[in-house]
Amino acid sequence: MDFNDTPEQAAFREAAADWLAANVPSKDEIKGMNRLEVAKLWQKRKYDAGWACIGWDPAYGGRGASAIEQVIWKQEEAKYDVPAGFFVIGQGMMAPTLMAYAQPQHLERYLPKLASGEEIWCQLFSEPAGGSDLAALRTKAEKDGDEWVINGQKIWTSGAHYSDFGCVVVRTDPSVPKHKGLSYFFIDMKSPGIEVKPIKQLTGESDFNEVYFTDVRVPDSQRLGEVGQGWQVSLTTLMNERAAIGAGSSGVNVKLAIQLAKEVMIDGKPAIEDSAVKARLASFYVEEAGLKYTSYRTLSALSRGDIPGPENSIGKLVGAPKMQQLASFCMDLLETSGAIWDTSRSKLADNIIGSYMGAPGLRIAGGTDEIMTNIIAERVLGLPQEPRMDKGIPFTDVPTG
Repeated sequence: MDFNDTPEQAAFREAAADWLAANVPSKDEIKGMNRLEVAKLWQKRKYDAGWACIGWDPAYGGRGASAIEQVIWKQEEAKYDVPAGFFVIGQGMMAPTLMAYAQPQHLERYLPKLASGEEIWCQLFSEPAGGSDLAALRTKAEKDGDEWVINGQKIWTSGAHYSDFGCVVVRTDPSVPKHKGLSYFFIDMKSPGIEVKPIKQLTGESDFNEVYFTDVRVPDSQRLGEVGQGWQVSLTTLMNERAAIGAGSSGVNVKLAIQLAKEVMIDGKPAIEDSAVKARLASFYVEEAGLKYTSYRTLSALSRGDIPGPENSIGKLVGAPKMQQLASFCMDLLETSGAIWDTSRSKLADNIIGSYMGAPGLRIAGGTDEIMTNIIAERVLGLPQEPRMDKGIPFTDVPTG
């Protein structure tokens, strides 16, 4: 594959770079604003100028850009410190699911506000009793006229505390095997009966939450897919999740590690001159490059109009442990000073320590290492499935405890 820009791509890159240089908010402009406020300001500015969700249909706020143009835009935008994580779930995972299953009037209502950042969406999948087995969920929905009544609990829901809407998978028929009794809805997060409780993380932040449903009423018109088709709809979300979060580009990377190795000393010399340090950095560089070029396979598929497949699990399975190992390596370079997390001391050290504390969560979010391994083994390599005691039996007969 030729990774050089074609003349058309080069012109697109130049236009994107010029617009970004002229429009990224200055420090003075965002002074006193929190990250969410800055993110909404930036997203709306992109939307008004036609640079938000550029791969979407123009009717929904995009510009019909190709997959390669989307990559070019992301490459250019990544050169600036602008917050975008608030919209990853809604734009990268919920929107493709809506596009695949929602009614036309819903697309017209919700997609433009997703693109503009006016509304934020979350994903209500994981449950305390289910672990990594999404199909083991116990939150139930019962039909009542033209509405469904939802009761149960979700956990690890990123952004639920600031989200306007969310997509939720629930059990609508416990008398059939667990994968067949699920249905998928989108809901207003301000609906009566929804209680959101933020969870305190190791990093000191509370990015994800417990969400409780008590007699929450949802119109049947907000169902995506047929009743009992929730698992198939969920797979659309999950496949796009792998593509959206990928290997986790935020946090510490090889470029930052090299910068650190130039600044800290080992035996009176910069750590970058130590042969063992150079060897580790080279290894991380090769791994990072491998992830980068492996992701281009997905780009090639997208450019042909294909949807993201199970191969996207490779990026997360390799990328999340790599992030954790690289953060740990940088902590070793910081030595005992790494035990002091003082955000006013050094932005570089703050980034490293924050990545070190948050990296273990990357190996759980979006599917654990074990889930990713199974997906690759079964759906990419074609290996036999693991034996399952609950296969083919009604969910009510599945052993618990």
